[in-house]
Amino acid sequence: MAISVFDLFKVGIGPSSSHTVGPMRAARLFALRLQREGLLMRAARLRCELLGSLGATGRGHGSDRAVQLGWMGHEPDTVPLDAIPGWLQAVRDTHRLALLNERDVAFDPDHDLVLDGRRSLPFHPNAMTMAALNASGEVLLSETWYSVGGGFVVSQDVADHADRQADIAPGPDTLPLPFHSAAELLALCQKHGLSVASVMRRNEGHWRDDQATREGLQAIWQAMQACVRRGCGIDEVHQGGLPGELPGGFQVRRRAPQVRQRLLNTSDNTPDPLQHMDWVTLYALAVNEENASGGRVVTAPTNGAAGIVPAVLHHAMFHLPHATEERMEDFLLTAAAIGLLCKENASISGAEVGCQGEVGVACAMAAAGLCAIMGGTPEQVENAAEIGLEHHLGLTCDPVGGLVQIPCIERNAVGAVQSIHAARLALLGDGRHRVSLDQAILTMKQTGADMQSRYKETSLGGLAVNIVAC
Repeated sequence: MAISVFDLFKVGIGPSSSHTVGPMRAARLFALRLQREGLLMRAARLRCELLGSLGATGRGHGSDRAVQLGWMGHEPDTVPLDAIPGWLQAVRDTHRLALLNERDVAFDPDHDLVLDGRRSLPFHPNAMTMAALNASGEVLLSETWYSVGGGFVVSQDVADHADRQADIAPGPDTLPLPFHSAAELLALCQKHGLSVASVMRRNEGHWRDDQATREGLQAIWQAMQACVRRGCGIDEVHQGGLPGELPGGFQVRRRAPQVRQRLLNTSDNTPDPLQHMDWVTLYALAVNEENASGGRVVTAPTNGAAGIVPAVLHHAMFHLPHATEERMEDFLLTAAAIGLLCKENASISGAEVGCQGEVGVACAMAAAGLCAIMGGTPEQVENAAEIGLEHHLGLTCDPVGGLVQIPCIERNAVGAVQSIHAARLALLGDGRHRVSLDQAILTMKQTGADMQSRYKETSLGGLAVNIVAC
């Protein structure tokens, strides 16, 4: 699959890659098309429908806000977080929106943005239709877009010519070492005497030179560290500071600052051999609490599962010996290889396959990355990823209140610890195992197809209804 590591690891804002980052990107692309086709200055009103999972949980996931920010021309990785509340309030007060910051148009969030969770389109559960109208009410441009997970977006034009989701990406055969499956990846490693990370590094050379890849990976690692610091209350944060309740009304409180302080107070006095696992828990909590507040995180491979990869990478860099920049790079490249296989052959969208496609895939990615930098062979790395994914098969996505808080935050902490266990379990063997990663990925896809929609990011089943009922 011709997707770069930097397509999978993207800096964006919370709380959801598919429901926040994707819609913002699609809305901006819609606005840019208006500009490109000379329609921008004729636009007088904007309208949007969020369908399927976007409609069912869009408000809790910030989809409505993301669409407006995208129309204004903002991107998830650069939008000034502290300015967002003021901009959105101005739209609500005036019913006017600055399209690409060039054209003032009519837009009433209560009437021009419709959330319809009952209607889905065939290509993907996360669909959105946008329209720009002129002063007479005639449609100048109407487009349907899909947010297919991890911040990736697909237009209806592309979807119409895609037999399956994997077809939305350019063909991988343009890469130096193309692979479509874990079996093909292992064969490449064996044939060329390469690690999984080295295969990925050579393929990244299709887009840029090695130095640019290294710099990009360093930037991703720095963004992950910054997110942990903000989540722990070390760096300045937006939206009122720490500690405090997360938005949404469920009175879910940030725990990371208190957990960090407790660990700092006891780390020198308590001979607990498992305390390093508490640090892993802390890192994951910090990331996902920051994500739940609408902060800036790295999709890994999604926002809802954004805490697992950075938590395990922090463990590798700060709690294991021989930490180097090369180790960090190999971790991220190896993890990305697993994420790309899951995306191509199944899905990383909770709205499509449930949380097995988010936390399950993230666990597999982190397990593979950790196994690799702890000296694992490619076969052991594949085994670690399979273990991480296999034991999340069937995991539902049932966010309470449509918010990426319960069970998402704690689920990342548990998934991070499971990643470490999976890596260490794989290292105890020689790479030979009965269930292959390819079989686990196929099973995830089949299980997602069998799963009722109420358990796929609609907040219509599971904890999402039982917690409210209690």
